[in-house]
Amino acid sequence: MEILLDKRAVKQIRLSAQDAIEEGDTETLRDDILDSFSEDQVEEIERRIDTDFYDFLGDTLEEWSGEDVDELLDLLESQLADVGVELKFESVEAADDDADDDFDADDDDDLDAEEPVDDED
Repeated sequence: MEILLDKRAVKQIRLSAQDAIEEGDTETLRDDILDSFSEDQVEEIERRIDTDFYDFLGDTLEEWSGEDVDELLDLLESQLADVGVELKFESVEAADDDADDDFDADDDDDLDAEEPVDDED
């Protein structure tokens, strides 16, 4: 089974992991990682690990040093690979590029199309 986490999910995990590093709280991180997977993906993973995915994530976070976001992603990837799930991540840099692409240059034209306001003093 192959799972591709989109760039927004990866960005959320990275931000949450950074918060966990700074604050030492992994509960929100665990929830954010869980939310990155669809319900069908979670069900399939749970069939393969014979346990609850939430607990699986807790065990993974216990193994994590809590110091490096990339280490967490690598650990999650390797833990899932052990049960036959190939986890892939879209790059966060691409998310930033797409955010720029979401701005349509034609949107500027809408500003020009506004009718001028007449000041009748």
